[in-house]
Amino acid sequence: MNLTDVTLREGDQMPGRSFTADEKIESAHALDDLGIPYIQPGFPVTGEKDQRVVSELAGTTDADIVALARALESDIDVALDTDADVVEIFVSASDKHLEHLLGMSRAEMLSMLGEAVDYIRAHDRPAHVTLADAFRTNHDQLCEIIATVPDAEFISLADSVGVRTPATVRQYLERLDGYINFDRLGVHFHDDMGCATANALTAYYAGVGKVDVSIAGLGERAGNSALEEVIVACSIEHGDNLGIDSSKLVPICRSVLDTLGEEYGQSKAVLGAAIAEHESGIHTAAMLSDPATLESFDPELFGGQRRLVFGKPTGESSARHLLQRAGIDPDAETVTAYLNALAAKGPLDLEEALLLAEREHGG
Repeated sequence: MNLTDVTLREGDQMPGRSFTADEKIESAHALDDLGIPYIQPGFPVTGEKDQRVVSELAGTTDADIVALARALESDIDVALDTDADVVEIFVSASDKHLEHLLGMSRAEMLSMLGEAVDYIRAHDRPAHVTLADAFRTNHDQLCEIIATVPDAEFISLADSVGVRTPATVRQYLERLDGYINFDRLGVHFHDDMGCATANALTAYYAGVGKVDVSIAGLGERAGNSALEEVIVACSIEHGDNLGIDSSKLVPICRSVLDTLGEEYGQSKAVLGAAIAEHESGIHTAAMLSDPATLESFDPELFGGQRRLVFGKPTGESSARHLLQRAGIDPDAETVTAYLNALAAKGPLDLEEALLLAEREHGG
C-alpha cells in the first residue's frame, strides 16, 4: 500500500493555521527523507504560497509531488504550471454534495470529471482522482464514476465527514471487488468519530493501493488517519513498513511538527514520550526483566526511546535488578539502603539509577 502524505495541505486548512512556504518546503523534504512515495503539499490555485511550494519541490524529491485541483481546466492549468509530478483532482460523489456543494447534476459531474482526467493526461501527467463523500454514495453510482475515468492512475474514496467505521468501510470495499483493480483504489479518512486510523487499516487489509495520511492526524476538524500509527500498526502486525525508513519515523514526525509549530500530547500514540515511560514499581521491575512484558513495540525500532524512571515508587524487585545490573550483591540490607537512596534522589532515569547504585554501594 502506498502512502500519500497530506499533512501540509490538510494541516494548513485547519482554523487559525497558516503555514509559511518555507515551513512547508522544509517539512516536505523531511517527509521525503522518511521515504513517503507521494507528498501533497498544497492546492496551487489558492494562491502564490502553494504555487511556490509545489514549484520549488517539483523535481527535487524522490517522492512524487502532488498538486491538488478541482476538476476545472483553470485549476488544472495552475497545477500544471507548477511542474508537479501528479495532478490530483477532486469531485463530489454523493447526491448531497452534488446538490449543496457543486450545484450540478450527476451527469454534469461525470462529464466534467472525464474531461478533466483527459486534459491532465493530454499534458503527460498522471491523474489521481478523489471522490468526496464517496462513503455516502451508493454502490451503483460509485461504479459509474469509476467507469468514467479508466485512465486515472488512482481513484480514492473519501470519507469526507468521518462518518464510517471499519465494518462499513469493509462492506463498501468488498462490494467494489471486481469493479476496479484494488491496486488503483485509494482511501481518504477523517477522524470525526475516532475511526480514521482503524479505517485506513481496514482498507490495508482489503488490499487497496493507496491511503492518505497525515502526521499526528493533522487535518480539518478532527483530522485524518495518522501517518505514524498506520506505519507502526502495519510494521508490528504484518512486518510491512510500507516502504518507509522506520528507524526515522518518530524523530522526523516530531521534527515536522516542530517546524510547523504544531503541538502533540505526551500521551500521543507513537509520538508522545509518555508511551515509552514507566515509573510504577511493578512495571519497572518487569521492564528490567523483559521490556516486551509491558510494551506493544520497542520504541527504538521507530527512532523513539524507552525511559524507565526510578525513585520513591520503586519496589524491592526493581532495586534488586538495578543492583545486579550494576554488579552489586542485592542482599536485604543493601536493597533497603538503595531504596532509601532512590527515594531521596529520584526521580532518576536508568543510567542515573545505576550510577547511584555504584556510587552508594559499589566496591
